[in-house]
Amino acid sequence: MQEPLSDTETIRRPIRSYVTRTGRTTVGQTKALADLGPQYFLPYHAETIKNEALCDLFTLTLGKKPEKIVLEIGFGMGEATAHIASVLPHTGFIACEVHTPGVGALLMRIEEQKLGNIRIIQHDAVEVLKHMLPEQGLDGVHIFFPDPWHKKRHNKRRLIQAPLVTLLASRLSSGGYIHCASDWQPYAEQILEVMQAAPELANASSQADGYADKPSYRPLTKFENRGIKLGHGVWDTVFVKKT
Repeated sequence: MQEPLSDTETIRRPIRSYVTRTGRTTVGQTKALADLGPQYFLPYHAETIKNEALCDLFTLTLGKKPEKIVLEIGFGMGEATAHIASVLPHTGFIACEVHTPGVGALLMRIEEQKLGNIRIIQHDAVEVLKHMLPEQGLDGVHIFFPDPWHKKRHNKRRLIQAPLVTLLASRLSSGGYIHCASDWQPYAEQILEVMQAAPELANASSQADGYADKPSYRPLTKFENRGIKLGHGVWDTVFVKKT
């Protein structure tokens, strides 16, 4: 009989910053997944895409190579993603999300708004960063309203931690940026602290508190507007990779 594995031999799953929800996928989302998925999906595979090939992902639908490549981590229902893609039409967006209803919703927005500059990876963004995206292949990263994991015992599940920031910085080209936004002040403070501690990054804000004004490309979502009306704050942080 085989001996049980010791603690050091046991394979442990990494701590996830999300939980897989089983939300209902609408008829429209299901149709979009079937009809548009083949065109706009980028299947996950544990093989690094070369920088040139990353740009080529958008050539067919844009008619030319994108001027920049931006990764968005966790786009929810895709409202902000579609808006930003529409106001930055020459930028290619790689959008990561694990939840199927959100992926279907973004595909519907892509069709409605005729957006050719979005590709979707339905997979854990950390694995995508580690295994698919090349070093210095990104010009920007957007992380808007990541789960704050309010309870102290759950703080370790927060996405923005030092190891991830180091990984993100390695995937940024010189002068590339990381833009985060949070409506939970303790998490915003953690994000600012972790970013400031990264030797590869510099704060793009000159404000005394270290936070940035909301960049013009980021829209106010319905959820965010509702929070503002209730007196809730929103904190943006923008850091750039040092040249």
